[in-house]
Amino acid sequence: MTDTPDILCIGSVLWDVIGRAPSHMEKGADVPGRIIRLPGGVALNIAMTLARFGMRPALLSAVGRDPEGNELLAQCRGFGLETLHVYRSEDLPTDRYMAVEGANGLIAAIADAHSLEAAGAKILRPLRSGALGEKDAPYAGPIAIDGNLTERLLEEIAHDPSLAAADLRIAPASPGKAERLLPFLRAGRGTLYVNLEEAGILCQTRFDRAEDAARMLCERGAARALVTDGSNMAADATSEECITADPPRVLVTRVTGAGDTFMAAHIATEARGAARADALTRALAAAAQYVSGETPS
Repeated sequence: MTDTPDILCIGSVLWDVIGRAPSHMEKGADVPGRIIRLPGGVALNIAMTLARFGMRPALLSAVGRDPEGNELLAQCRGFGLETLHVYRSEDLPTDRYMAVEGANGLIAAIADAHSLEAAGAKILRPLRSGALGEKDAPYAGPIAIDGNLTERLLEEIAHDPSLAAADLRIAPASPGKAERLLPFLRAGRGTLYVNLEEAGILCQTRFDRAEDAARMLCERGAARALVTDGSNMAADATSEECITADPPRVLVTRVTGAGDTFMAAHIATEARGAARADALTRALAAAAQYVSGETPS
């Protein structure tokens, strides 16, 4: 791997613990299924997908100096990811995410990203120390950012001189953390990747169509907004125009990580010079392939 990565992925790098059942589930359900543990986190999911698309991502995150953290980073390197710049803490444990999925989608999830939040701006040191960039020579490539970072740190990133030349691509970690993306609306920076619910939270309203949501996000200050709505039409808007596309129809077997796959596929496709319409179509196809189970976890 060369010293200069193609893209930086800033945010959560953790262990996913996911229970999946083939049956429809309601609150209090107790059903047979499978429980798996695998590397996850929004930033890591995006990085792994970018690597599958031929890019060379580097991770900026916080991982504990515990056995779980050592195993996690070893697997990351096995995926072709650069882990040299990950902040390793002696007193913070490696983060975890737990989710339960049924045939009717995500039932519940808990993200324990307290170590990432506690590390704060320490994860950005390589961008300020000269390792990847500094104030007088800012990093000028693409950066994928996830909403597991605190709003204070995201506000700092939106205005940081060491990131002034970067192409920021931002996604919330979940609807519950969507409001953390508000600093980028206020700063008028970056490309936002959100679903219809998250767009509604950011705009303090409800939307029936992705197109309307993407347009309003740009009216609220977003430089660019991509909005997905499951199997319904998706949209990509700037202040000048909005394009739309329908995702392929597939049988859904999983949902956790679908948004990350969409975002990574879109970034990788545009990095190869694809036009906006082509990038949107190909990203939707990649996400559909993922939720159908055709793409490995």
